[in-house]
Amino acid sequence: MYMDHSATSPVDPEVFEAMKPYFQEEFGNASTLYKLGRDSKRAMEDARAQVASIIGAEPKDVIFTSGGTESDNIAIKGTAYKLKNKGKHIITSNIEHPAVHETCKYLEKKGFEVTYIPVGTDGIVKVSDVETAIRDDTILITIMHANNEIGTIQPIAEIGKIAHEKGILFHTDAVQSVGKIPVDVNDLNVDMLSISSHKLYGPKGIGALYIKKGVRLEPIIHGGGHERGLRPGTENVPGIVGFGKACQLSEENLEEESARLTRLRNKLVDAVLKENEKAYLNGDREKRLPGNANFRFTGIEGESLILHLDSKGIAASTGSACSSTKLEPSQVLMAIGLEEVEAHGSLRISMGRENTEEDVEHAIVAIKEVVSTLRNMSPLWCSKEE
Repeated sequence: MYMDHSATSPVDPEVFEAMKPYFQEEFGNASTLYKLGRDSKRAMEDARAQVASIIGAEPKDVIFTSGGTESDNIAIKGTAYKLKNKGKHIITSNIEHPAVHETCKYLEKKGFEVTYIPVGTDGIVKVSDVETAIRDDTILITIMHANNEIGTIQPIAEIGKIAHEKGILFHTDAVQSVGKIPVDVNDLNVDMLSISSHKLYGPKGIGALYIKKGVRLEPIIHGGGHERGLRPGTENVPGIVGFGKACQLSEENLEEESARLTRLRNKLVDAVLKENEKAYLNGDREKRLPGNANFRFTGIEGESLILHLDSKGIAASTGSACSSTKLEPSQVLMAIGLEEVEAHGSLRISMGRENTEEDVEHAIVAIKEVVSTLRNMSPLWCSKEE
């Protein structure tokens, strides 16, 4: 039973079928002039229109990348290098994905200054904090749309409005939100927006960056002139076709699927908090992604919880898959004010298209059994009881 869709999602069968011809029969290089290449180019442009549609953009404003991390790097470094003579100050939050956080850390070593905006216990950035952090030399604000661990949705439209009033470029990492909640680049007031295919039932290794008309970036990869010169390299046509199909399917089913997952999530949250003593929900209860629930359990170590749930056939996680090899507590959970021991005792459930009411009921029972078993072995829980 797969409940880790924030890490990745299975490729939709319709997406897989759409990709198949472009591995063998339609294998042309999209940059060549003969029919085989022109057919690949046409399929790529159809996919570009599908990706643009799900975010309310014009197709010409979308470039394909290898995924969310590359999109974030192009947006942040590309802005920094292009505008370095105007200023060297960047604003971000302290709950960003490593793709943004580590890129900002890298730029600090290159002479840029970065302000990391804190969040409250609800896991949400305050617009007033962003406004206060703006300086005369601020060139970029980059704040994620929805958090990858606790699912909290940030006030992107309000932050974008302030950024534009001050003449500052605004980027958002929307890897977790596109395909799960409505995302429109015009309503959100963004200049750049990152997307990843494999978070919405498309293939891994392909993503996109929306760049608003008129925004100029310095290329960070050099080569041929593909993708407006910002992402040179032979195009991954099968991946692009699959990505486009995944966006089309997600857009068609967005409203219905979002409502269904919200119902399932609320049922899970209500039951887990009711049936487990000293269980808590991390992050805001309402302003979060439909399928996301992030719990913490006093007296339990998260990795043990994951392994015991795995033995019961449930795939979940403690947090970001991109940080799963690190021993440090989650940066996001520490940012919302948790102690290290609390952060280590957290569980992320992220549901998706194939999860059912029966899955939720099974998870509720399994979590209760595992929590009880682990607490009986936990010195932290036993000392609490004494």
